[in-house]
Formats: sequence, structure tokens, C-alpha cells
Amino acid sequence: MKKITPFLLLALTFSVQNVQAEKLPVAWSLSENVAAPESTYFDKKSGFLFVSQIGKGGGKGKDGDGWISKLTLQGKVIEQKWATGLNAPKGLRSFGDKLWVADIDRILSFSISSGKKLDELKVPEALFLNDLACDKNGTVYISDMLAGKIYQYKEKTLELSVLAEGDKIEHPNGLLVHKGKLIIGGWGIDIQNDFSTKKPGRLLSLDLKSGEINAITADPIGNLDGVESDGGDGFVVTDWIAGKVIHINGEGNSRVLATFPKGAADHAYLPDKKWLILPEMLENKISAFDLKQALKP
Repeated sequence: MKKITPFLLLALTFSVQNVQAEKLPVAWSLSENVAAPESTYFDKKSGFLFVSQIGKGGGKGKDGDGWISKLTLQGKVIEQKWATGLNAPKGLRSFGDKLWVADIDRILSFSISSGKKLDELKVPEALFLNDLACDKNGTVYISDMLAGKIYQYKEKTLELSVLAEGDKIEHPNGLLVHKGKLIIGGWGIDIQNDFSTKKPGRLLSLDLKSGEINAITADPIGNLDGVESDGGDGFVVTDWIAGKVIHINGEGNSRVLATFPKGAADHAYLPDKKWLILPEMLENKISAFDLKQALKP
């Protein structure tokens, strides 16, 4: 009989925990008329869920076949193509009645109440705008993953500028404004042609007053995509390449809650329900999962 070493015992325990975590209760799932969903976003004010869908042209395709869908929290489609005329829409965030979306080399906004397009701003030299976030003043922060930049757009003054750039922000993808800081999901260091990296990314924070950048997770944890608050001091994040959903606590310690196929993208998270609403981009599927059990210590 093979001797079970402490290392093997730890590996076996981790494997069992992963299997259990993958059996998450499913509140609902949607795959009909879903085409490469990239971001799910819950707008608290309206009570609706919005989903960006890239379509068939891929994340860089300027083909006009991308759209945003409007759903209820129960997964009922209110309007399949609520906003159209997009290329490869990705990150979504709202401020007031505006829903902002990142679309390759531009950001656009739509009226949440009417669905009409309100703004369109071209971002010069942008390579791959991915996620965005809004602060309490309406400033929009936008990540350019391939260029390794974060832009800020001050809507009040119509001023667009580079907030941060370089290796220190680890090719940023997911963004979230949280307690005076911009939380950054790093994709990693040295992106390859297949979007893999020689070194995975960390969860970072950028102080919006001082500009100081610090690592929340000391070690690299994955090719991070979605970043959401867990309702407290921690975060729920996704690793697009590995398909992992990860919880990071207030001390920066991380654990895998569930593993999905490659393409676990920019999710929504509802702290009161402990629901994860996950777009599985390569599976053409959106599902709502209950994380109550998975999040227990």
C-alpha cells in the first residue's frame, strides 16, 4: 500500500474540497441565444441584470455583432438585444441612469431607463479595453489589458487620461472601486499570443488619492478577470484561463470555491443572496449559483 505523506494528504484534501465546491446549487441557467457572454452586471437601482455578449467575432472583432441583454435576477430575458451596435462589449458598470460598457477601443453609455445610447468616447491608442468601474463622482476607470494601462474619464470635465501603466499593474483586467481604492485584477506578466502569461496575476489595489499601488495577494493566483466585493473586506474573483472562482479574504488569503471550463469571465455577485452570476464565455452560458455553502470557512 502506498504511504500517504503529509503532502499527499494535503493534495487529496484539496481535491475533495474542489469536487464538493464544483457541485454548487444552481438557481437558474441560460444558454438559448447566448453568444460569448463576457460580463454580467447587476444594477441595484433598476433591479435588472445586464449581460454583454461578444457574439461570433471574438474579443477583438470590430464586426458590429455584439450586444447587451437585459434580464431579471431570476434569469428571465426582458430584452435580448437591449443595446446593439457594439463590436465586442465586455465590462459593464452603472452610475446614475447610465450603463457604461467597454468595447475594444471605445467606451459607451446607455440610459438604463430608456435603452438609448448617450455617450461614445474613442480611446486613442487603446488595444483591448476590457473592464471598467465607476466611483461616487461618476469618474469611469477603464482597463486596457493588452496595453497594460488604466484610463480614467472624468465625465464632468470630459477629461480622459492615463491613471496608471506598466508592469506594476500586471496587465489589468477586472476593476472595482471599493472603499476609496481601485481594486485591480491582474491578468499577469508577459502576455503570449494565446493570452496565457509567463507569470499569473495578483489582486492589487490603487489608492485613488495617493496613487499608491499595493498587492492584496502576495503571490500570483491566476489570470484574473471579474472582481467583486464579497460584501465585507474580501473579494470574489474569477480566473478566466483556469476557469476558477476564487475567494480572497481581508488578509489576502485565497481559496478556490469552484472550477469551471476555461472562460469563466466577468461575474456579478450578490452579497445578500450569496449568488454568483457567472458568464461562461466559451460555453455560451450564463448561470446563477448559490455560494452559501462554498463560502463557509
